[in-house]
Amino acid sequence: MIHKMMQLRGGAMRPLTLRNLPPAVARAVKERADADGVSLNKAVIRLLEEALGLARRKPARIYHDLDFLIGAWTEEEAREMERILKEERKIEPEMWK
Repeated sequence: MIHKMMQLRGGAMRPLTLRNLPPAVARAVKERADADGVSLNKAVIRLLEEALGLARRKPARIYHDLDFLIGAWTEEEAREMERILKEERKIEPEMWK
């Protein structure tokens, strides 16, 4: 039956149209496409592959929730943070006996 619905061209199914896509689903697909830096078509294909257990590998997720912090520190604040972190990274052999 599925073969009757598909016209194989290079292993791909002919174009498919989705109607009445709920706004929340459309938004989620758009957000995924933007986050992954791919087209809407590619995002839908990836989502279908993931949902059907056919994904070759899960695409890496890139989060942007902390982007607003980039460049927020002054040079002095950055140096102070580096100094504090350097102190925190010191290994105290006595504590590991």
